[in-house]
Amino acid sequence: MRRRISIPGPRERLLDRFGGGGEPRLVEAPGRVNLIGEHIDYHQLAVLPMALDRRIDVAFRVRSDARIRAASAQYGQREFEWTPQLVPVERGDWENYLRAAAQAVAGRWGCAKGVDAVVESDLPAAAGLSSSSALLVAFTLALLQANGIEAGFAELMDILPDGEQFVGTRGGGMDHAASLESREGCASLVQFAPLSLRPIPVPADWCFVVAHSLFTAEKSGSAREEYNLRRAGGATALARLGCASYREALPMASELAARLESGPERDAFLHVTSEALRVRAAVAAMENGDAAAFGRLLLESHASLRDQLRVSCPALDQLVEAAMESGASGARLTGAGFGGCVVVVCGHDNRAAVRRGLIERYYAGRAAFDEQIHLLDVRPANGALRLEKK
Repeated sequence: MRRRISIPGPRERLLDRFGGGGEPRLVEAPGRVNLIGEHIDYHQLAVLPMALDRRIDVAFRVRSDARIRAASAQYGQREFEWTPQLVPVERGDWENYLRAAAQAVAGRWGCAKGVDAVVESDLPAAAGLSSSSALLVAFTLALLQANGIEAGFAELMDILPDGEQFVGTRGGGMDHAASLESREGCASLVQFAPLSLRPIPVPADWCFVVAHSLFTAEKSGSAREEYNLRRAGGATALARLGCASYREALPMASELAARLESGPERDAFLHVTSEALRVRAAVAAMENGDAAAFGRLLLESHASLRDQLRVSCPALDQLVEAAMESGASGARLTGAGFGGCVVVVCGHDNRAAVRRGLIERYYAGRAAFDEQIHLLDVRPANGALRLEKK
């Protein structure tokens, strides 16, 4: 069960931190787990994430000037002037996501009134559950609300992926779409160019468990270059083949792959094209309630991420193996890789056994393990635009 944060808590912490002032408001943006479709959204291919019932919460109040002040119990306080041409601060500093939100809003609507804000989260950081994108979404919504600006899904999706790239990660729009517009009880089939999001109901007897490897890889930190190299490899392969897009390449992927020399570019091309086809098959399996087929697709995805894109690590591979030995239908790394989490699909009837098996086969003897933090039962939840304003 998610720890719910009541309004008095953030209000009190906001007042404690910044003193008296206007009436506080609260915005929430969920993290997401990507069920399948990894490292392909930045190639404009469809993906299948779902929003989580764990969120970033931003309690804020409007200032009369353009100053932005934000505090986090975990990361400390940051403060800066909201100007039209913000630049990033030191790599890995959480202030970059606050600046990214401000820059994204300014690029469309201009700079306006700043905020005092307190940021809280029950999402594990650097775990592949999109805590950074959820922060970007939540803080962007806070700045918009503070200035009386109404923005819909399409407008937000025009600015948020570029906002993430302000931090230096050349990602796609999956995380922001899932965090904004997902629907409770459903996965989200997110498609690009043109943008669309179609809810896919999750069968009632399916369960998802997210298991943390206890190894982290912060995309705004040391893993950023490796992440960006994966995108560059796929794009270079496409350019060598003379294709305008991966959608154009998909119908003849096998023939095109044979024209590429063995190496990282060919491997990236093979992963992207095969993963795109797995997303289509996974949607069909979910709609048909075929957990066995869905699980096999997760395993195939993990193998491709491990062997072709090389973004897995021994800990993630061991977690997937432990999940399967414990009776799961399927499992794979989720998120950018290099550490973080795996997503496990199982049934309600064997969820407890899968959890016990993961503890016995993977977590036993690991002193850092906390079951409440590192082994999460997750359910598909509403996105930020479907949550009530508070």
